[in-house]
Amino acid sequence: MRTNYAAVIVCAIVYWLLGGVWFDWLFGKQWMVLEHVSAAQASAASQAGVWPFILTFLLNLVIAFALAQVCIWRKADTAARGATTGLLLWIGIVGPIVYTTYVYEMRPIQLFAINEFLPLVGLCLMGGILGAWTKKAA
Repeated sequence: MRTNYAAVIVCAIVYWLLGGVWFDWLFGKQWMVLEHVSAAQASAASQAGVWPFILTFLLNLVIAFALAQVCIWRKADTAARGATTGLLLWIGIVGPIVYTTYVYEMRPIQLFAINEFLPLVGLCLMGGILGAWTKKAA
């Protein structure tokens, strides 16, 4: 199996869009309350220009490429195997590392759920896309 760069790009786009939906429509208000961010602060942050969005997309490309390599190594050649690979990475690496920080910082579990279930869903979605699209890799 080879890296499917088209799938990597699609994964980065999907994860980028998921982040927008996650924090704008689904959990934005709860996140602001838990992070003690005012509407004025959020508005000021949104005036930062396009650079944070570009940077986020570039980092999503890195995540998608790395996940593609893990899917190749694991022979995750179906959507289910790819999604399971994403789930395994979150359960075994992302979740425990970040939750340890939350415990020592005494941050609310609800904030952990909002912030860190995004990468959980994102890794599963990206893994599913990568696994389903492996047959089309050049």
